[in-house]
Order: sequence, then C-alpha cells, then structure tokens
Amino acid sequence: MGSTRFAPLRARTPRPQEILERTALEVRARLLELHQPHGLILDPIFAAPDSDEIVAYSRGGDSAIWTGHYLAAEVYRHLVTRSDESWHSIIETIADMRRLVDVTGTNLLARTCLPADSPWAASVASEERNNGIFESTLDGEPQIWVGNTSRDQYLGFLFGLSVAFEWIHDAGIRADIRDLVTRTVEFLLDKDWAVRMPDGSISTVFWHRVDQRLALLQVGRQVNDDRFSGPYRRDRLVGSAQTVPTIGAEVLDDHSSYFKFNLIAIGMFELIRGELSDTHRGRYKAAYRIFRRTVDDHGNAHFNMIDRVLNGPDERRDRETVDLLMAWTRRPRRDFYIDYRGQIPSCGEDKACEVIPVEDRVRTDFVWQRSPFQIYGGGDGFIENPGIDFLLPYWMARAYHVL
Repeated sequence: MGSTRFAPLRARTPRPQEILERTALEVRARLLELHQPHGLILDPIFAAPDSDEIVAYSRGGDSAIWTGHYLAAEVYRHLVTRSDESWHSIIETIADMRRLVDVTGTNLLARTCLPADSPWAASVASEERNNGIFESTLDGEPQIWVGNTSRDQYLGFLFGLSVAFEWIHDAGIRADIRDLVTRTVEFLLDKDWAVRMPDGSISTVFWHRVDQRLALLQVGRQVNDDRFSGPYRRDRLVGSAQTVPTIGAEVLDDHSSYFKFNLIAIGMFELIRGELSDTHRGRYKAAYRIFRRTVDDHGNAHFNMIDRVLNGPDERRDRETVDLLMAWTRRPRRDFYIDYRGQIPSCGEDKACEVIPVEDRVRTDFVWQRSPFQIYGGGDGFIENPGIDFLLPYWMARAYHVL
C-alpha cells in the first residue's frame, strides 16, 4: 500500500474577540499584582525599562479619577461574567474609594491616600509635594493623603460610583454608594462649589462649569433624590441652556488640554442618561452633539463607547471601536518617549496634521484622554500604564454587544 501524505496543519489565527479577551485578563491580572499596593490605583516605577523590580510608585495625584474609572470597568465586567471575582472586586474597590473621603475628616475628596508606614509613602509624598501632603488617622492607622484636589478627580470618582449604582442592585452596596456620593456632593454644596483644603486654601472651583456642577448633582440625584433633586432643579433651570455655549467654547481647541474631553464625555454621560425632562435632555444632547462632532474622527474607543450608550448601535463606529481596541494591544505598557518631529506633517507646535494611530501615540496613563495629534512626549520607560484605558471600553463593548 502506498503511504498517505497529509498537508501540514496550519496554526489557526486567533479571532479579534479571542485576542481582546486574553488581553483583558492579562491586563487586569497585572493591574491587581502591581498597580494596587494599597487598593487605590497607582503606577509602579521600575528600576530600569527592562526590569520588573519596583522601586517606587507614581501618579498618586490621579488615584481618584482612575480608581473611579476602574470601578466602572469592573461593573461592566460583572454584567458580562456574573463572576464572584468581579463581585468581590466591586465591593473592595468601593471600600478603597471610601478611604479617599474618610481620610480627610471633612468629606473632602483626597487625590490619594496610603499608610504612613508604607514603603511607597515617601515616593508618593515626594512626587506630590506641590499638591500638599496631609497627615491623618484612619481606623487607628496613621495615613498620608494628597490634597489640591481637582475637578477631574471629582468627576471620575463619581462617574464610577454612578455606574455601579445603576447596575448593582444589592441593597448593601447601594447604601454604601449613596452614603459616599451624598457626603462628597454635600461637601461641594456646603463650600459653594469651591474645593477647600484643611488650611482654608481653595484648590479649584466649579463656578464657571455649570455642566460639571449639573453632572455631579445628577449623580447625587440618582442615588439620593430627596436630598439633591432641589439643588439640581435650581441649577438646571438656567444651567441646562448654558451647557451648549460652554461645550462650544471648549471644543474650539481640539488639541490642547485634551483631558477636558474625557470630562465632557463622562459628564454628558451622567446628564443625558439621568434626565427625565425632554426639554433639558434636548439641551444636553445638543451640547453633546457639539462635543461628538469634534472627536468622532479622533480614533477614541472610550468616547465611542460613551456614544454607543447614549445613541445606540452604529455599524461604522462600533466596527472602529473593535479596531481601536485591537490597536491598543500593540501599544507598549511602559512610558517610552516618542518623537515624530520631522517625520510626519505638523500643523502646529506638537500637533500632527492627521490623527496618529493608537499604537503609535504617546505612552500615557489613559490614552483616550491624550490628544491623538500629539507628536512627542512620554518618559524613559520606567513607569507602567495600568491598562484601565483598555479595560473600560473593552468591558463596555462586551456589555453593550459591540463584541
């Protein structure tokens, strides 16, 4: 008998969904291992770009905003997986976020906090010294916390709690969220929307941002309508119409201070979803459309998913979201410096004429809040991104059937 010959088997190419799911698991595992030394999100500094030895921690000034975004990602993950792991993660993250309010003693939101005897306390305190380092005691343990709290910390913090309250119906968790949101928003109302530090100094104000005031009051109303419906309605009476010119002014520059667009996105996310009045929701939608027209060609998976929630399915946008998430998987996690000056057409200082592909953009903490036109920037490869910029749009895409 003649021998039978078989063609060699070809390795199957993984589908995008498989690659993205594997990436989500890997990113989250590394985040748990390296980016939560005390629960809240911090970014490790390594001994060298090719080393896994942690020598310090960085970016403590943004713990509140990114821990809030991480909570939202975990809530969407739970909607998809219904796993015990995601459930416990939600409970633990809310408890960690509570420390940011408890530690100040006044219901002021801290940027971050950690035990005073932590091996990482000195590096965080040194990097954040210009924001003010305060000492406190929490559950009988000495703590340090970072002040000079900014508007973006409040918006990101409450964004995560709002998503959790919307989708998690456990009475105990909802009671915890209600208490935490009430205390946080009450502080701002009591201080007339000025964020006051323990020494009496003001770190920022919301006076000129009616859209942000309304968004925070909308979250307050969502969890505690009896307390916040009145203040929200009073501010909305004139403020809802002001959101259009406010956002219109913001989008005149589509490059500088690009983080402002994330604040608009999550603020409008809260305002539109929670509004029951056709008149006021129509005004918010008009403001949102101004924002969306500015960024819809920026290649932004996070903004795409916000739009999916607010406006429903769109084949082109949703297909692009998958492509953008795939591009994210090709990005380095470390903050290696990039410089395309002289290599690509420039239309201004540090501004490319065309959107730069996701995999080639500046290495940063949350790529979707950095300008896609940025030509140069980054660090020396010592700091690692926690990957929340992948986890949040990925799990939203799963929850809303984009993937």
